[in-house]
Amino acid sequence: MTRIELEHIIRAAAGISADEEIVIIGSQAILGQFPNAPESLRRSMEADVFPRNFSERWDLIDGSIGEGSVFHETFGYYAQGVEARTAVLPSGWQARLIRICNENTRGATGWTLEVHDLVVAKYVAGRDKDVVFNREIAGHKMASGAILLERLVDTQVEAAVRALVEARIRADFGVG
Repeated sequence: MTRIELEHIIRAAAGISADEEIVIIGSQAILGQFPNAPESLRRSMEADVFPRNFSERWDLIDGSIGEGSVFHETFGYYAQGVEARTAVLPSGWQARLIRICNENTRGATGWTLEVHDLVVAKYVAGRDKDVVFNREIAGHKMASGAILLERLVDTQVEAAVRALVEARIRADFGVG
């Protein structure tokens, strides 16, 4: 996915949900802070989104421009409407959101996760694709291991998950 494609999703999701603010929490949130992110981080053709002010309308987005929709078939990418609580995020994440608002969004605002919040959420999710994504972030030196460890402290997860995530951060980001 490209930044322009994400902006198209923001514009379409805003119209569908009647909410001018759309939050992007999946991997393609990287395009907020890093509009020209390496291709290896832009492989996904879906953006996980929910309306900021009417979060319960996530399903309208999913049904209208989600996987298998006419939108998806036409453009080759789509929005995955998700619930606001889908991702486990460090406290204070809302204050760190990265704003996308321009002519291509037609004035609607996309709010993407800051890279450290995104990486912590991906480590907590722990799927193979999340581990690979985070290693790419580390390899491109787009995040700080020290900040990730700080954010992990502010993330509510079980002790076993915390220990696993901490070990992965230390290994991937070379934090002693």
